[in-house]
Amino acid sequence: MAPSTNDALLALRHDLEAADYRVERVDELLGEEATAALERGNRVPARRQIRAASHSPLAVLVRLFLLNEPLTREEATTAFPTLGLAAARELGLLDIEDALVHAALDLRPYSFDDSVGAGHWWLLSDLGELARGGALPEDHVLGVGGASMSLSSLMIPERARRVLDLGTGCGIQAMHASRFADAVVATDISERAIHLARLNLDLNGIEGVELRLGDLFAPVQGETFDRLVSNPPFVITPRIEGVPSYEYRDGGLVGDALVESVVRGTADILEPGGIAQFLANWEYRDGDDGLERIEAWLEGSGLEYWIVERERQDAAEYAETWIRDGGTRPGTEEFDRLADAWLEDFERRRVDAVGFGYVLVRKPIGQPLLRRAERVVTPLGTTPLGLHLADCLDAHDRIAGLTDAELESVAFTVAPDVTVERHYWPGDEDPTAMILRQGGGFGRQVVAGTALTAFVGASDGDLSLGAIAAALGDLLGVDGAAVAAELVVDARELVLGGFLLPAGATRRADARTS
Repeated sequence: MAPSTNDALLALRHDLEAADYRVERVDELLGEEATAALERGNRVPARRQIRAASHSPLAVLVRLFLLNEPLTREEATTAFPTLGLAAARELGLLDIEDALVHAALDLRPYSFDDSVGAGHWWLLSDLGELARGGALPEDHVLGVGGASMSLSSLMIPERARRVLDLGTGCGIQAMHASRFADAVVATDISERAIHLARLNLDLNGIEGVELRLGDLFAPVQGETFDRLVSNPPFVITPRIEGVPSYEYRDGGLVGDALVESVVRGTADILEPGGIAQFLANWEYRDGDDGLERIEAWLEGSGLEYWIVERERQDAAEYAETWIRDGGTRPGTEEFDRLADAWLEDFERRRVDAVGFGYVLVRKPIGQPLLRRAERVVTPLGTTPLGLHLADCLDAHDRIAGLTDAELESVAFTVAPDVTVERHYWPGDEDPTAMILRQGGGFGRQVVAGTALTAFVGASDGDLSLGAIAAALGDLLGVDGAAVAAELVVDARELVLGGFLLPAGATRRADARTS
């Protein structure tokens, strides 16, 4: 009698644990150079490196799932002593043809250090381009990529009653959300995605996640959540015959209309005080600003928002990125055909470029509204962004309702990851430029004048902004009130950026690293 799916997954988990199939152990086995080559899609160095240990359970798992080598039945059995090959095939994990065993799914270890802390899982998804040796099928279920890791890092980690993961894919965001949520509802339009998400939840022993099949908000109509996370199918793909439409990335609507529908839908799905966070693309049309375009979608919604553009690509670069993502290589006739279709679509709709970034939306409870759209292209800092965003929102809420006069009476402290960099012309005693740098969060850089640098340096939680401004006025021989007026504006910006904290406020990032 074949084991149940749950029994099979328990047996698989036992075998993976016994083999110590973890990211760090795989990296040790392959070595730094071979690991880096594999990440670039080159399997040869890893195959050469693994020959010495090719029959250990760990090596067999690496050969089968990461290097996509066909193995003999005897070799494959080494990795699955508890599960067995027959049960692995029944689970959909393996294909067995004659004497050879092939991976039917991608199974890889996943290590993370999100806003809650460090951990590891195993993740099942469909075989990627390297394993398939060609373009992906349209119902492909993606594993964990850079976008997925960005969103999990962005999640605000405070306890939540109900979290909605919109477009769950392989389930990775729902898995992360389960670490801080009482209950998670995860939806997807793809039956295959729902199936693989369930396997991943059960394989890793994660409870409290309900999976629902359906398009966008339809499966949760009439319900509300205090948190929403989504890596929606935001890729802008020509809606014409002959251009593949992948379920995991293409929403089926023209241009950025899918993102617009998600943005506009948050008003009805969030509870008061609720926060939605998602990744998105937005178009630049006829030279208009893409950030202003996405802000217009939120106009009149009553919602707060914080939009961060991390990258912008021109039409040709954007097309190349996503054609390659689908497994079609440059230099082929198929690539040229698809690139022409993409550029024709962009030209017809007057799209000049496409922006990519993060969107945070909050349903306010009375506080003055936060409405901010910005471009931040500096390398990210070391702190998980979810912790950073939570700290910045709290600090903003503390001072947002204060008048400028009231803000002058507030004392501030400098975040411990902030440093100042001074540049001098040779022989000069005074710096020609001073830059405040942030080690965590978005890794921001602020060019600061003498007064602002001195204010930040003097902000130790004791002296108020007004007191420091008065002292600076005396020191610099200028009007202290004028200095205070400038510093009030700067202070609001530095608080939201995470450089300054109102005295008495604490940072989650500091508590986590202490």
